[in-house]
This record gives sequence, C-alpha cells and structure tokens, in this order.
Amino acid sequence: MDTSVNICGVKLKNPVTVASGTFGSGMEYADFVDLSRLGAVTTKGVASHPWEGNPVPRVAETASGMLNAIGLQNPGIDTFIERDLKFLKDIDTAVIVNVCGHSVNEYLEVVERLGDEEAVDLMEINVSCPNVKEGGIAFGVDPKALFDITKAIKEKAVQPVIMKLSPNVTDIAEMARAAAEAGADGLSLINTITGMKIDIERRCFALANKTGGLSGPAVKPVAVRMVYQVANAISIPIIGMGGISTAEDAIEFIMAGATAVSVGTANFNNPTATLDVIKGIEEFMASHGIESLDEIRGVVKG
Repeated sequence: MDTSVNICGVKLKNPVTVASGTFGSGMEYADFVDLSRLGAVTTKGVASHPWEGNPVPRVAETASGMLNAIGLQNPGIDTFIERDLKFLKDIDTAVIVNVCGHSVNEYLEVVERLGDEEAVDLMEINVSCPNVKEGGIAFGVDPKALFDITKAIKEKAVQPVIMKLSPNVTDIAEMARAAAEAGADGLSLINTITGMKIDIERRCFALANKTGGLSGPAVKPVAVRMVYQVANAISIPIIGMGGISTAEDAIEFIMAGATAVSVGTANFNNPTATLDVIKGIEEFMASHGIESLDEIRGVVKG
C-alpha cells in the first residue's frame, strides 16, 4: 500500500498537509503532532515585512464552523527564515511556504528570498490579499490580475508555485484556467468564504472587521464542488481543502480530483486531526484493497 503522492514534482509520503494559518509554522503543534508523519507542513502566510493584522475581536464561532478576520498577521520574511524555517529544516517532511503581499513587488520580494532556501519545497501563493495599487481588490477575484501575478511569480520562482484560489468568485474554473495558463504548477482550493456574524445582544458586529472568512465543516460541500469543477477544467495538481475533519472528508476531495488535502479549522478543536486523517486514509485503503491513491483520484465522473 502506497500513500505517497506527487505534487508538482515533489513527493509527499502521504497526501495530508495543513491549511495555512491554522497550524502556525509547525512548532506550535510539535507537542501534539509528530510533524514527520505529515505529507507536508504548510506555513502561515509570510510577507516581505511584518503585518500587525486586524483589530480584535477577529475570531467568532458559527454553526459548523468559524469566522476569522486575522488579517494575515505575521512577523515578516526575516523572522520567518531565522526562526520558523530554521525549525522546519530538521523535520522529515516537505515544507510549503504560504506567501502573501499587497502588491506584486511585495510577493516577488518574498519569492526571491525563498529561492535561496533549500528547506522550502513548494510555495503556496495567497491571492486573497488586497491589491493596494488597484484600489484594494483581491488578486484572486479578477482573472487578468491572477494571470499577471502568477506569470510574474513564475518568472522569479525557484520552487514550484501553487496558487491558492479564492472561492469568492462567479466561476472558479475560469480562475483556475487563468492561473494554469500563466504557468502555475498547482492550485490550492478553497480559501475561506466571506461571511458575517452579528451579536444581537450588543447590537454590533461579532468581528471588528465586520466580515471574515468562513471555514470549517460548513464550507465542505462548496469546496468539494469547486475542486471537482477545477479538476475537470485543468490538468495541474490540486490541494483540496475546506472543512476536512476526517479521513472520509479527505477521500471525498481525492475522489473529486484532488492530489493532496489540507486540514485546517479541525486543528483548533482536535490538535491531532491530521494524524487521525492519515490513519483513516490508510485504514480505508487497506479495507478496500487500494494499493495507490491514483486508483481513486477523480473517480467521480459525469
């Protein structure tokens, strides 16, 4: 039985990684999870300079999920390389670094810095950031902006580039094709869905930012549908995510066409969720006589 998968030329021992922003950069969970058991560790978003993030409160629980408006708080690339990447170098797993920025130049600064780091296997580009030079619209909701930033990053990148797509669009397949045509090596989807919660006792927004990103089990059916659509629109690998809590959830994404999967919100209420998913996938393969995940990837057709 072989649980390994290949993402953009990088072999992962199994298809399970973590969603950016839900696992720190790994060290925060090291007391609970043997990180070497994961297919990859995906880091929190890294920018060219420190970001403070949004004002509090910036997390709110919802039915079957949560809203967050963290604002991509991070210490910047210098601290990331000195602290987080230094820690990850000694872990026997692949490293996927999530990159964020407010302008193309900010993304490229991080991409070029990471090109010198041998510990970085893949880069995941968060295109949900607001493009300050275009009035604040996110790169990931306009096909031309997505094409342009993907192309610019690919021209500078040393490691394979995975574009993380926003679900807050009319046609996810159109966005996927734009990224693929610009040279993306792979795609991650989905990111969070924009939502809102109102505190009726205090008569105010539950989040200081008013809106936030909805994640957790509530978004899984949307995420599975989008992964299926994208898998049937392009041929590059997909990392599927959105509400994965169990092995059954992960297998749904793989059958929809995902090569690998990310566990996100589940990490907050079950620190060992990733290990549970890995074990469950192994048990499913054994009980169904599946020797390789290639046998079930994208089996749902029509």
